[in-house]
Amino acid sequence: MASKRVLLIIGGGIAAYKSLELIRELSRRGIASRCILTRAGAEFVTPLSVSSLSGDKVYSDLFDLTDEAEMGHIELSRSADLVVVVPATADLMAKAANGLANDLASTTLLATDKAVMMAPAMNVRMWKHPATQRNLETLKGDGVSFVGPDEGDMACGEFGPGRMAEPVVIADAIEAKLNGG
Repeated sequence: MASKRVLLIIGGGIAAYKSLELIRELSRRGIASRCILTRAGAEFVTPLSVSSLSGDKVYSDLFDLTDEAEMGHIELSRSADLVVVVPATADLMAKAANGLANDLASTTLLATDKAVMMAPAMNVRMWKHPATQRNLETLKGDGVSFVGPDEGDMACGEFGPGRMAEPVVIADAIEAKLNGG
């Protein structure tokens, strides 16, 4: 398993802090992480913390001259064995479901030829919204696999489905997918 690598796309949302524990858990299992941190994700976790835990550069800018001179979004999308979006916000799910590509994360999702897994996290009303449910069905139809969301207390004070699965559960699903599951 030591040669396995995931590309983690860290979306914006309070659950982004769980991505740090996921990186640790994957490392304990011998799975390397390369990370894309969205602009919104950087409001919740820092590039330094992500880089320190992953042991790799953190990517965030579609128009980074160094990375894009080498077609960074294409290379990133193909350098991993699995692409994982954690947390998968309503915005990231909508972009992926509709083929939008206006930032590094969405461009990479559109350019990948690897399996994609998402761990949704959002307010219960956002999760239950018909548009999110349509996007979920579209993504499933496109072959995207999902871990969660769970039901529980949320940072906004509400209770219901939309809580991101725990990092160890996501790591189990990643490991199973990497082993052919």
